[in-house]
This record gives sequence, C-alpha cells and structure tokens, in this order.
Amino acid sequence: MASPVLVAVIGSGPAGIYAAEALVKQTDGNVRVDVFDRLPTPYGLVRYGVAPDHTSIKSIANYLQRVLENPAVRFFGCIELGRDLTRADLLDCYDAVIYCTGAMVDRHMRIPGEELPGSIAATDFVNWYCGHPDAADHSFDLSVEEVAVIGVGNVAVDVVRILAKTADELRSTDVPEQVIEALSNSRVKRVHMIGRRGPAQAKFTTKEARELGELPNASIHVSAEDMDLDPASAELAEKDRHVRGNVKVLNAWTGEPAAGRARHIDVRFWRAPAEILGTDRVEGLKLEKTALDESGRVTGTGEFETLPVGLVLRSVGYQSVPLTGVPFDERSFTVPNDGGRILAADGSPVPREYVAGWIKRGPSGVVGTNKSDAAETVRNLLADLEGTDTAPKRTVEELLEARGLPVVTYADWLNLDAAEIALARSLDRGERVKLARWEAMTSACRGDG
Repeated sequence: MASPVLVAVIGSGPAGIYAAEALVKQTDGNVRVDVFDRLPTPYGLVRYGVAPDHTSIKSIANYLQRVLENPAVRFFGCIELGRDLTRADLLDCYDAVIYCTGAMVDRHMRIPGEELPGSIAATDFVNWYCGHPDAADHSFDLSVEEVAVIGVGNVAVDVVRILAKTADELRSTDVPEQVIEALSNSRVKRVHMIGRRGPAQAKFTTKEARELGELPNASIHVSAEDMDLDPASAELAEKDRHVRGNVKVLNAWTGEPAAGRARHIDVRFWRAPAEILGTDRVEGLKLEKTALDESGRVTGTGEFETLPVGLVLRSVGYQSVPLTGVPFDERSFTVPNDGGRILAADGSPVPREYVAGWIKRGPSGVVGTNKSDAAETVRNLLADLEGTDTAPKRTVEELLEARGLPVVTYADWLNLDAAEIALARSLDRGERVKLARWEAMTSACRGDG
C-alpha cells in the first residue's frame, strides 16, 4: 500500500468520524478518507440526538471537528447513498467503503391505535427539538394536559425532561427559535414515563435519572408499590452499581411530591401499553399491569388502567434500515459482519465493504463506544487490503461533476456554523441557535446574507 488508501465513509456521525480518525492513525496518514452525509451538517447524533441541555456531551463535536480538519479527510455533505451515489459507484471510486449509517428508526409497539394522530415516534420529537431539517416543520399537539412517554431509557428521559422544562429554561441552548415558540405555548401539566419491567431493569443512567428530580419547575413521583423489588431484582441491585444507583434515586421519589410546581412527572413501572384509545386522534392510553413469571419473563396480569393522555411518544428501541444491495439481517436489524467485515449469505466476507457503529452492532453503548468499534473495523479493512491493488476506476469528483451534484464542503459547513453562532448572539441566546430548515441551512452554507 505505497500509494494512499482511498476509503469512503458513509455517515458523518461519531462512528463515521471515528472510522476516519482510525484510518489516518493506522496508516500514518497514508490515506484519503472521504466522509459522506446526506445532510449539510456533520456529527450525526451528537448534533441531532444529544439533548440540547446536555452541553458537556455535545462538546464531543469539538473533538470530531479536529478529525474533519485533518488534510487526509474530506467532508461531502448533501450527498445521499442510493439517491446520488450507488454502492457500485463507491466501489468504482474507492479501495474500500465503510457504512456508518446508524440506527435511527423507532421500533413499533404493535398495539391497536398506534397509528392514530398523536401517537408519535420519540425520534420525531427528538429530531424536532434538536433542529433536524427533516423535522423542522413537524408539529406536536402540546395543548394537551397529559402526555405518555413509553420507555425508560436515556432517550425517554430526555423527552420527559424537555416536556417538563419551561421554554425559558431552554433559551440558553441551541434549540431552534420555532421550537422555543412552540414550547412556550405548551399546556402540558403531567408527563407519564412508562416501563414494562421494574426499576432494576430501567435502562437510563443514574445521572440522567437524577436530573429529572432536580428540575425546578416540575415535581416527580414513583409509587412505592412499583419499587418493591422481586428477589432477582434485589440481588441485581446488590451486585450492579448502576442498578443500585438507579434504585436509590427512584426510592427518593416515593414520598410526597414537591408542591407548587407547574408540571408533574409520574414514573410508572410494571405497565405495558395495551391499546392507544381514540377515534380521530389519541384520547387515552390503556395499560396492562405486568409481573414476572417463573422464568423471569414479563407477563400481563389481566389488570388494566387507562391514562387520559392526548399525546403518546414511544421510545422502545431503535433499528437500522437496509442499504440497497448490502446484506442485512432482518432479525437483528444490523448488517451481518465479523469484526466489521460484511458477510454474505453464505458467511463469506464481502470484498472491500465494511460497517461500523450501530449498523454493525445494534443501538448499544455510549458515543465513545464507537471509537473502539471503528478502530476494530479499520484494522480488519487495512489487513484485507495489505498486498492488494484495487485500482479505483474513476474519481468521485468526476462522478459528482458529471451528474451535476452540488456538494457541501467542510468550508461550507463552517459558514453554517458561523451563521448559527451569529444568530445566537443576535437573539442573546447562548453559544448557538440552530438553523433547522433546509433552505436556511443551504443558504447559510453558501454564505448568503
């Protein structure tokens, strides 16, 4: 590999940028990495998934930025796989391709009424308040007084926290102006967070949970009955520091909730959504009380209750979507792979194609998990290319020019970045305010105005 290795990375979230970093480090810079994204902005979930009030996590973008500024790495924004470039195009232009397209489609609960207006995937709501251009013009009925959030993971906690905060509490964040306006008109008074299993099985981190109890304008409560731990859960709490921390925080919420708060959070365990009620829109949520059977599996008890909610946000897990022509496992919703090497149906490696991130391993781990994950993929990619000469047939620049496809470069993204910082300054709203609509973003990328 005397000449530079040419690698295309599809997706500019943490997995994609960590893959680019690993390629630079593991080749001592003898590489050219082109990072593609269908959006004009890099950073993926760091920009569009991390809650706006979690500024310390969002600062990871500063690290990722340094990778994109490496001379061996280029950013190609507004280029979509399948629409602008095909898998065959990439293999013609590069020695290898790494797919890092994530897992941002919500799983369904598969219960009656799930398709009613007012039954929403949590990611749609997250994309909206995080300023994703696909969700810029979405609207959510915040005139209702009660909302149910299904799930007890970190995303569910983020959604509950945003609903429970006032617009003024979010003005110093990068939330788009139209979101602040909508939240300022919210009439939500009660938010129910619902888990099928018990407190010992909750997926949120103790830090996330603790933040819910520290909101100045929202009280919080969990039933003491829901906190009764079965023997297996009690044993788990003794052995697992994370579970023990969660249980301690939750137990502190079993007392009388603080009075005089504008909003209230009701954490409910051992409840399974059975049906979303309503005719033309969501009017209620029917829950079945659950318990563990002899084998430790969750089962319904036949005891039901109904919550008078007007909005249901489901956060019950995420899955990747298939990429055209790339093998895909419909059971795990991942690309079959061995250490990042994509595997064909017969189990043999697919030459020159690799995966990293959630599409490789499923939606697990924290942002930093993607670093070691990407490094493993890159080690295997470089080992496979050692001693080979793939000789790409053409350059991607020629291909894009022939198709008349405009590209957002890293310099163009910096124009958008500067525009958001300037907007925040003009509104006296913190470090940045996101531009969320496609037209405003692409105009800012061109340096217009």
